[in-house]
Amino acid sequence: MVELKTDTSLDAMYAAGQVVGRALTAVREAADVGVSLLELDEVAREVLRAAGASSPFLGYRPSFAPTPFPAVICASVNDAIVHGIPTAYRLRDGDLVSIDCGAELDGWAGDSAISFPVGEPRTADVRLIETAERALAAGIAAAVVGNRTGDIAHAVGRVCREAGYGIPQGFGGHGIGRRMHEDPEVPNEGRPGRGFPLRHGMALAIEPMLISSGRDGYHEAPDGWTLRTNDGSRAAHVEHSVAITEAGPRVLTARNSKN
Repeated sequence: MVELKTDTSLDAMYAAGQVVGRALTAVREAADVGVSLLELDEVAREVLRAAGASSPFLGYRPSFAPTPFPAVICASVNDAIVHGIPTAYRLRDGDLVSIDCGAELDGWAGDSAISFPVGEPRTADVRLIETAERALAAGIAAAVVGNRTGDIAHAVGRVCREAGYGIPQGFGGHGIGRRMHEDPEVPNEGRPGRGFPLRHGMALAIEPMLISSGRDGYHEAPDGWTLRTNDGSRAAHVEHSVAITEAGPRVLTARNSKN
């Protein structure tokens, strides 16, 4: 069931989204050569604690997972697409990192992700990340009253495919509200005019995932969580939680300058 939120509820979701934005900003600032993924997780935990927020990631266990998720961020490096578990791995010069983070504040959830290079960036990685961000922007622009989820999916997928990148099938965005994952699903590829109609008060997490080689294949790592590209090519993941309003899309997880 898709829940329509009141404007007051969307304001509360914006507050939760700002905590996520601050956590992601803090993690990106802390990420450097020699810093471990566990240290980055602790940075995000401190931001959540300071805000009086909790993590929807910590202890989360969907049906596919062999164990509850043990961290407050997903940290996916190089060929890891999404759902990477933070470990003692220390970042190296040239790594491509994707960080996904969520927060629950006063009963409402926020969810967002960023990708960035560590140290000296590779030109191909910069292009990959820039394309992911363009795909996200296109998806957000399509998130308007009167459109459908298929219009968002088409906008995202078109940017990815025209740039020559792969899209991991079966993974994409979702509704968000009192829980991190709600209806409807928001694929990263689809046909315009199809899917669930967008109405004022809906909130969606839009999250492009791109594979640099142009191939779509991926597999689950032995930890039961991390998804990796089949060919070892690099991947990028970006995400915003967005409200559908009569005034246009409202990005709930916007990372403001003060964040």
